[in-house]
Amino acid sequence: MILGTSTKSSGRSIGSARASFGPRDMLKRRNTPAPANRSQVLPLEGEIDLHLSPRIAASLAEMITKKPPQIVVDLSRVTYIDSSGLAVFIEAMQSVEKYGGKFAIVGMQATVRSIFEIARLDQVFRIFPDLEAASVAA
Repeated sequence: MILGTSTKSSGRSIGSARASFGPRDMLKRRNTPAPANRSQVLPLEGEIDLHLSPRIAASLAEMITKKPPQIVVDLSRVTYIDSSGLAVFIEAMQSVEKYGGKFAIVGMQATVRSIFEIARLDQVFRIFPDLEAASVAA
């Protein structure tokens, strides 16, 4: 689930992820403003799986079209990610790097970190403990 503030919550449940803003949407989204020296942040929540990955990909694609200097995905409230979610992040990272931006992931819980480590993606992504650390490294 993508967290956000600009839309109303429907409270609909899909598996362990709670829907947040419309009868057909399973995501809620908030991008922090991206002035020239700031990052855009995509906070996620719940389980990232085959059902949610396309919507996360669409949200990231929309962010990427704005070409911010850094896109940060906040996984601090994510409890699980499958291969479809990992693929979305790999594609987003490649797109961001193509225009010269930076892609970072922050706030991984131990269970999610172990999935990245098993796939050896902890050696591919820029991973930080929190938003502040990612901002300093930008």
